[in-house]
Amino acid sequence: MPSLQDKVALVTGGARGIGRAIALALASEGAHVAFTYRSAGPAAEEVVKLIQEKGRKAAAYQSDAKQFDAAQHVVDTVVKEFGRIDILVNNAGITKDTLLMRMTEQDWDDVIDTNLKSAFAFSKAVCRHMMSQREGRIINISSIAGVIGNPGQTNYAASKAGMIGMTKTLAKELASRNIQINAVAPGFVDTDMTEKLTPQQKEALMAMIPLKRTAKPEEIASVVVFLASPASSYMTGQVLCVDGGIVM
Repeated sequence: MPSLQDKVALVTGGARGIGRAIALALASEGAHVAFTYRSAGPAAEEVVKLIQEKGRKAAAYQSDAKQFDAAQHVVDTVVKEFGRIDILVNNAGITKDTLLMRMTEQDWDDVIDTNLKSAFAFSKAVCRHMMSQREGRIINISSIAGVIGNPGQTNYAASKAGMIGMTKTLAKELASRNIQINAVAPGFVDTDMTEKLTPQQKEALMAMIPLKRTAKPEEIASVVVFLASPASSYMTGQVLCVDGGIVM
């Protein structure tokens, strides 16, 4: 039997990139999957179709991750339509990269609100349901930028470091209710961002990575599946770096 048979998962930012890979991987392991998206309507429809083709129930909800009340509305809707939420993956995120001297207040607020505040909002919204179930998994998609920093990403690194602090604190708060909270910190992943790099930038990037390649989104998703599954039943408050060895 698949490791997540008939579990219900909610993934924020599930229409593209790493979130898409996570949604499909969870469905492949037997989970019914709901996910949020901001603007990628056609991409969201495609992900719903792919999940349904796996024989799983799927739903996509258009939602702005920065809106606190929207998180509660999405969670309540998922519980009503799916009956419960077993797994929450806080994946929604954006970047607005520039050096600190050029970074505007809006650049800071948009990234902190989308990446960190949304994780707080969705975690707060699901924890009551998970507490009543006396079980649940919350998996936060952080970044190695939140572990070691990255020039030009003060806002992004701060948001991802904040997710790590939140992961460890919530893990301590909710352990007695059998709710496990862990984080995944990806390195450089094959996404729209890395496709735009010049050959020189890619060469400099490879010099940083001991495995000498970027990750596929599916390689991040497989670690999320592990953390959502019974295989990680004695893990909480951990940060798993999936980075080809950069942090090492």
